[in-house]
Amino acid sequence: MSTPHPAEQGMRSTLIGIGVNLFLSLGKLLAGVFGHSYALVADAIESGMDVLSSILVYFGLKVSTLPADENHPQGHGKAEPLAAVMVAFFLFIAAIGIAYTSIQRIRVPHRLPAPWTLLVLLAVVIIKEALVRFSLRVGEQTGSNAVKADALHQRTDTLTSIAAFLGITVALIGSHFHPDPRWPSADDWAALMASVVIFHNGIGILRGALFELTDAHPDPALEAEVRRIALTVVGVENLHKCFIRKMGFDYFVELDVRVAGELSVYRGHEIAHEVQDTVRAQISDKRFARVLVHIEPTFPKS
Repeated sequence: MSTPHPAEQGMRSTLIGIGVNLFLSLGKLLAGVFGHSYALVADAIESGMDVLSSILVYFGLKVSTLPADENHPQGHGKAEPLAAVMVAFFLFIAAIGIAYTSIQRIRVPHRLPAPWTLLVLLAVVIIKEALVRFSLRVGEQTGSNAVKADALHQRTDTLTSIAAFLGITVALIGSHFHPDPRWPSADDWAALMASVVIFHNGIGILRGALFELTDAHPDPALEAEVRRIALTVVGVENLHKCFIRKMGFDYFVELDVRVAGELSVYRGHEIAHEVQDTVRAQISDKRFARVLVHIEPTFPKS
């Protein structure tokens, strides 16, 4: 195709995300260590996971653009949802690690977080949410589940930052009005709650990726539109089966079209190509790698 592959746009947005997350991860780690906030350290770990997952997404998108070969006659599109699966597992690992450390710290008294860490978190939330919205927009435009999964992964970083902000605020206010050595643990409870959100988002990402990997029907509305368009082609009397599956950025359609039984093989072949061309032309926002039309004769009327 002469138009740029949508994966290229996804790879560019992923590279931007890698750069931003490297900066945020280092900043939050330093602020957490020197500001005595484990919630902020946990947030830095989450940003580090974002970097690793984005690298996986980048290479998954790159592989998905490779042309078909002898071993992969239908292309390498499955690499894209496979990258989303890896993102989900990174989220699970991060959630379990953060939860374990949070529980350990809740049981042991420690210093109160520094008030200035709240300013760091506020800046992080603004920057990260802007990046998430940008990535989600690219994911929607390209139809990439991996890019959308990566954006949702980064959204968990925003949530952990908000949780850390609330935890530190509670710890500081509580210690100010009622000094107690247990108040600093509010910071760790915030990190623990954030780990639950991270794990939940990982389940959602994994479910969507497995849905595509197992060739589940992508969208009933798309099938209805394909059927509607096919019926507009002259010579098509009715339709039988319509199977659609998504592989990376591409859609594969298998459609049974019924025509008059007395038509010649040549005319049936022409109708099949007209259906293919019409579906591709009228649903231009989707990439159809194949529209396979099987011609069937209509049943004779009794």
